[in-house]
Amino acid sequence: MSMNLHWSIGFTVTLLCGCVAGDTKGIVSLDSFTFDKILSKFKVSLIKFDVAYPYGEKHEEFAKLGSAYHSVEDLLIAEVPVKDYGEKENEDLATRFGVSKKDFPNVKLFVTGQPQPYTFADDEFNMDNLQKFIVKHSKSVVYIGLPGTLEKFDQLASEFSLEKSVDKRKDVLLRAERLWDETQGKQKQKSAEVYVKTMRKALEKGNNFFNSEATRVKNLLKGSLTDEKKADMTVRLNILESFSAWHDEL
Repeated sequence: MSMNLHWSIGFTVTLLCGCVAGDTKGIVSLDSFTFDKILSKFKVSLIKFDVAYPYGEKHEEFAKLGSAYHSVEDLLIAEVPVKDYGEKENEDLATRFGVSKKDFPNVKLFVTGQPQPYTFADDEFNMDNLQKFIVKHSKSVVYIGLPGTLEKFDQLASEFSLEKSVDKRKDVLLRAERLWDETQGKQKQKSAEVYVKTMRKALEKGNNFFNSEATRVKNLLKGSLTDEKKADMTVRLNILESFSAWHDEL
């Protein structure tokens, strides 16, 4: 997307919506007049239908997505505030998508070419599960990875995890090592290193490594870590998710 087009879309969002929700950076507030206009500008849109002035843990978890995905041009993170009093603003939108007050907060993912939106099952309503929800249902139209993941390495991770031949896995590892050498930028190089070392360990220990490593990292995240170390561990966990295809095939 060109800089001018990106600026134009950003300006359009600001102009039509009036503002970004006050306490949720990166989250756009939509109404009945702007909903279709704004969604038409993006390949993927994650929308939360909620009360007019949302609060609480679920709202806070959703709000984190605004910062996490602020640089992803093809993804819109937004909310629709629904009032059940006065002029009942945006109630028509809630009705249109089958959302009632008892469902709040209700999150739906709109993907280009998909006639009906995907609805997030809120058994475990948190940022991590919302991210996985986005990645799972948007991959047919655009690459949107978890924070810290890299598209080309994600493709290699999926290929590696589905491959049963050790020799062919070694071939995938070799391509990943070469790609690591070509990777530019400190943060991307750190991520590339995690992909490569994960493949090496999986070759040494087998598929059980993916589960054991995920458990180890999750336990570390429960402990006392510096912000930098916590961010590194979160990226490591996200990258491990890129290798989950081996589990899905069982």
